[in-house]
Amino acid sequence: MHKLISILLFVSMLLCSASALAEDVKKSQLHQQAESVDPKDNIAKARSLFIHAFNDYANRGEVALATECATKGAQLYYRENYYEEAFDLLRRADQVVSESKLNTPDRAANHYLVTKERFQMYMKMHRPEPAKEHLNAMDQQANLAGDEALKNDVLYNKTVYHYSFGQTAQGNAVFKEMVGKLTKSKEYDKVDDVYQTLISNGRKSNNANLVAQTYTNYLAWKDSTSAMKHADEIKALKDQIAADKAEIADKDSSLTARWVTIIGLLILAGALAAALVVGAIVLMRYILLTRKQKKQIDLANDSNALKAKFISNMSAQLAPTLNKLDSRQPEVRALLDFSDHVQTLSDLENSNTEMEMEDVQLQQFCEDMMDQIRDKVQKDVLLVVNAPKMSARLYRPYVTHILSHLLSNAAEYTPAEGKITLDFKKRGQHKIEFHVSDTGSGIAAEKRADIFKPFVEIHDLTKGDGLGLPTCKQMALKMGGDLNIDTEYIRGTRFVLELKS
Repeated sequence: MHKLISILLFVSMLLCSASALAEDVKKSQLHQQAESVDPKDNIAKARSLFIHAFNDYANRGEVALATECATKGAQLYYRENYYEEAFDLLRRADQVVSESKLNTPDRAANHYLVTKERFQMYMKMHRPEPAKEHLNAMDQQANLAGDEALKNDVLYNKTVYHYSFGQTAQGNAVFKEMVGKLTKSKEYDKVDDVYQTLISNGRKSNNANLVAQTYTNYLAWKDSTSAMKHADEIKALKDQIAADKAEIADKDSSLTARWVTIIGLLILAGALAAALVVGAIVLMRYILLTRKQKKQIDLANDSNALKAKFISNMSAQLAPTLNKLDSRQPEVRALLDFSDHVQTLSDLENSNTEMEMEDVQLQQFCEDMMDQIRDKVQKDVLLVVNAPKMSARLYRPYVTHILSHLLSNAAEYTPAEGKITLDFKKRGQHKIEFHVSDTGSGIAAEKRADIFKPFVEIHDLTKGDGLGLPTCKQMALKMGGDLNIDTEYIRGTRFVLELKS
């Protein structure tokens, strides 16, 4: 879901051109510097420059450019889950717009961009109620602005909202209204782009409902508009022929000139007919290809389910035989542990266990977690806990397992006189994070992409099976959160466990 909301900008930009709101003023040097910084390389610098550019434009009364910079700065805030800072920046942008001397339509259009950014934040946080409130506000602001592009953008975001929260019937109705408007105005390419983008978004975010609904609607629309487009082209051709004949009659041209014109028109008609045939063939091939891809997706999903069941059954089948062996031997113990870890990972991927959340006193909980590794660390390793005296609702078994594994890894790889830190961070009203940091040698950049994937490498089982981090990742996902490595941390290794509170 998170990924779906972050990709929506493409179609929103297609339907709503922000440049129509921008004053005809050359971008400031700060603005140009902000756009020249790639957020992938230095997101903090890009964000800071956009905020400085916003303040500069606001002081100069250049409202549209100020709004643009504020929304881009907010995007770079909540990309790193700094929602509180993003909301504060957008609040300041709204204040600048409200205090401006713009007329009512322009003021509403600028308010719309700010409100839309808040809507996308709530969609990313998966909070349907405030997202709906902001969607209604966007509707009112688009009407005040009197801008058809904004009204179409509202319809698109309503569609995404309904499909994202399982409201299929409402999503179909709104999407039908939006496609109807664009089709009526014969903007077929825009409609096609909207469908393609929705399908792409659904695939990237694994939103099966969005993909299925969009495929069904897309195929039906293609069938209907194909005939409409052909009719339009034929009508245009007939109109052209009629106009040419009238012109020939009016000028009373010579018979030779008339025949030349008629022959030319016939050639044109033949070329258009051939083009229509070629277009129909290309369209049919595309439809067949998309249906084939859909079947391949369904087959892949079935194959994954069978693979998970096979692995689980294989692990259970091996257990009785392995238990008869001498578990005191390291190789046998390693096989037993590997079988247990495979079974645990398979159960996680296929289970829908309801989790009983409980209030946990964070400071004591974090201290207890750190105490588990005090006798495992090397000489003079400093253990630090930074957690406030507050409580949070957690699913204790999974959180305990994840933190215990991360801290044990840190203890193993942190050299003497190093440092291991367990931090707690509150990120907004409904999001918390645990950070486990160490001053070890770190993880090579080329290996970071695979550390959460099981069975990527062949392991000596007596030295570990490589299933610890994949298991922790699955537990985090089951809790509606995530587990990742902080790629910007350069003094060792830092893992970030994100959870809903």
